[in-house]
Amino acid sequence: MLKRTLLGLLRSHEQTGDKAKDPLLKSHFYKMSKEKAWEEVVSTLKKMQGYKVLHDIPSVGEIVLEKKTVTGRTMDITVSVIGVNPVTSAVDIYSASRGSFGDLGSNYRVILELYRTLDKKLAAFKTTAP
Repeated sequence: MLKRTLLGLLRSHEQTGDKAKDPLLKSHFYKMSKEKAWEEVVSTLKKMQGYKVLHDIPSVGEIVLEKKTVTGRTMDITVSVIGVNPVTSAVDIYSASRGSFGDLGSNYRVILELYRTLDKKLAAFKTTAP
């Protein structure tokens, strides 16, 4: 976690993906169609305290959220729901802080919090890969 805070002095964004070096930032996969995953992800995110859904675009599979930090900064978060195949979907997250200074690892922590919440809600569908 110290490494993340030090990286956060310089960086003001974080993202997940298939090729992420940090295992905690790897894409999360769920055994469900893109449409079903979309419904579940959107409804879960809309209920999360401290996050505001600005808009969701089903055709693209993106949900755009905003979160205010305790220091008053705004974080812009994009959650992508990707249909890997007819029965498996992936969820990736990109989080960026507005402003010119680093985020002290807050984008990293937000991604982990979102994944924890989604994994808990979709535990029955969680899978390691397509």
